[in-house]
Amino acid sequence: MKKVLLSVVAAMAVSAVPALAADMPVKARAPAVVSPWDLAFGSAIMTDYNFRGISQSAKHPSVAAYFEPRYNLNANWQLYAGIAGESIDFPNKASSEIDLYGGVRPTFGALALDFGYWYYWYPAGQLITYANTNVSVANASFYEVYGKAAYTINDYVTVGANLYYTPSWLGTGAKGTYYSGTVKLTAPATMLPNGIGAYASGELGRQALGTVKFNPVVYPVPADLPDYTTWNLGVGFTWKVFTLDLRYFDTNLTKSNCNILTGDPGAIPGGTVSTLNGAGLQSSWCGSTFIAKLSADLTLANLK
Repeated sequence: MKKVLLSVVAAMAVSAVPALAADMPVKARAPAVVSPWDLAFGSAIMTDYNFRGISQSAKHPSVAAYFEPRYNLNANWQLYAGIAGESIDFPNKASSEIDLYGGVRPTFGALALDFGYWYYWYPAGQLITYANTNVSVANASFYEVYGKAAYTINDYVTVGANLYYTPSWLGTGAKGTYYSGTVKLTAPATMLPNGIGAYASGELGRQALGTVKFNPVVYPVPADLPDYTTWNLGVGFTWKVFTLDLRYFDTNLTKSNCNILTGDPGAIPGGTVSTLNGAGLQSSWCGSTFIAKLSADLTLANLK
């Protein structure tokens, strides 16, 4: 009988262990802390650096890189600042463009906005008079304020609008306003194999320019710079952090007006004579061109 009682007590003790363990409070794992800080950075190589339809690298290849810290106030508001650089070939012998910028990016559902300030710095510029009579602006640095909007209609279609303003375009003293519309079509993720993505996109823009400020050497007579329309259309392929963009650029600028806006040292006679183009020179820096660009873009969030 004594052995039976001991066996019953032992069985009760063993059966009670799971119950006691189940009743014990489980210590919850603390949620992962997500930092509001992020960092975007990348680089690119391209067959020509084209800015709003005009070559900035004399139709030669260019390299670029950028570094952009970001701070997320919440899920819908992001502050950012950055520095970028591109290799250029300017008439004033500036060989690099350094961009300093910052702004805020609010999002409201499918609508993404971007408001900011952008400074284009062209160090080591010189005042040069060329054999073809073109004269370079020594200090071509300038700033713009801008607003951009992009609306995602669905997974495949995004449309956008951009507006930029400067009180002195390329250091000429002429006011400049650039506005454009964009569209991007993204291919379904299953369209291409091995994680390759694809898109087609285009932009139609208008650069409106004012009157150059009097300069006894470069602009001896104040006159209006020519306004122009520019557009681009291309396709791109993405794989992981890489993008290959193949794009056609063009403008409605005549070669004579192109010379006025660029001061191309290689411009040749045969163009239209005007107040700002006294020698009737013509440049091909603004004509139709095809550009291939390979870039890599990363963020710290993507690396984790």
